Amino acid sequence: MSQQQPATSTGTGLRARVPRLAEAAVERARLTVVPPRALGRTQAARTPFAVLVIALLAAGVVGLLMFNTQMQQTSFTATALQREATALTAQKQSLVLELDRLRDPQRVAQAARDLGMVAPSQPAFVRLSDGRVLGRPVPATGADAVQIQPAPVEKPEELKRKTVVVQVDPETGRPLPSRGPARGASTEQGD
Repeated sequence: MSQQQPATSTGTGLRARVPRLAEAAVERARLTVVPPRALGRTQAARTPFAVLVIALLAAGVVGLLMFNTQMQQTSFTATALQREATALTAQKQSLVLELDRLRDPQRVAQAARDLGMVAPSQPAFVRLSDGRVLGRPVPATGADAVQIQPAPVEKPEELKRKTVVVQVDPETGRPLPSRGPARGASTEQGD
């Protein structure tokens, strides 16, 4: 029996303690009104965060504006370089055309003729290995000159213009029946 008494005494003691612990916990957990000075502290704690967010937004807007400005400047530079490349391409094409005109065999032959140069009728060659002349060198004369511009070509009959004279009745505006070519009018016109 002695063993049972301590168990019941501890059980009773525990039961007596539980309500007191619950009351103490309830008192500690009760809501209380926060004094006004604590509100200032929480607001003061939020101020650096708000300043940081505003500073980040301002830095983002400034960075975006700088990026946009840089992109526009790059676009203007690219447009100017494209214009310059187009102008240089056109200049190159005109120089190539001028070079082709200067290299034209007809122009070179005319310039040589203006300088008094004539093609030889019998060419002679110098062999560079020993300096020996191959062939019989003969001085060229004006009679040896080559005709640079060919003679004009006669047009074929199909390409010659034919003149047709139609007589019109002045009262009706209708053509009169043809009686052959009009006097003095030619049926062909040469160019």
